[in-house]
Amino acid sequence: MGTTSLLRRVRALLRIRNKLARECLAELLAVFVLIVSGARGSAQMVTSFGTKGDIFTTYLAGALGIMVSVYTAVGVSGAHLNPAFSLAMCLLEQFPWWKLPIYVAVQISGAFIAAGAVYALYYDAIQHYSNGTLTVSGPRETASIFATYPADYLSLSNGFLDQVMGTALLIVGILAMLDTRNKAVPKGLEPVAVGLLVLSIELSMGSNCGCPINPARDFGPRLFTYVAGWGTEVFRWVEGRGQGG
Repeated sequence: MGTTSLLRRVRALLRIRNKLARECLAELLAVFVLIVSGARGSAQMVTSFGTKGDIFTTYLAGALGIMVSVYTAVGVSGAHLNPAFSLAMCLLEQFPWWKLPIYVAVQISGAFIAAGAVYALYYDAIQHYSNGTLTVSGPRETASIFATYPADYLSLSNGFLDQVMGTALLIVGILAMLDTRNKAVPKGLEPVAVGLLVLSIELSMGSNCGCPINPARDFGPRLFTYVAGWGTEVFRWVEGRGQGG
């Protein structure tokens, strides 16, 4: 009885009663799960020289991460996970505008922290693969483990179009699933459907930019690589080369 009573007191003390705080923590945790899943798949592929994964396994890991992250937060925050989706909800008057900057900040923070966790987990592998030199371009670059970088042939305008179209397809697909006038996804399987939607976009639109389709998913880890030693090159674009430089 004493132990049970103590646990109840501890749970009461740890319980977060503020609704916004719970939503922010849910978004933070869900984005963390999302980025860790995708970046770990990429890290495993890159640092093993492609012997322990390929682009399909990386996309699959990311899609499954989406599924788990939606399950993690959907009942608390709505599992936005993406500033573009939060903005779409505001435009549709289904989400208050004043929450938008808060959600965006939390989503980017979750992505930043997740990138740090992946870096810590794969630190030895990254150092071994890169010979201790953290670069954005070249045969042993490792920045693409964390953020997405455009193909060598891609222009800035085409890259912009690629991301607008990919993100639009993602949002339209999710809104279609949520529309009660459409044939509903079986209850409880909505996160699975979203994961499959993301996988389909990645498999069909991943070659140009790596298919981030999520500003927080790209900017948070990119900011981490800047802080962790990859330098300002992570934010630069050279026309015709695609990589920063």
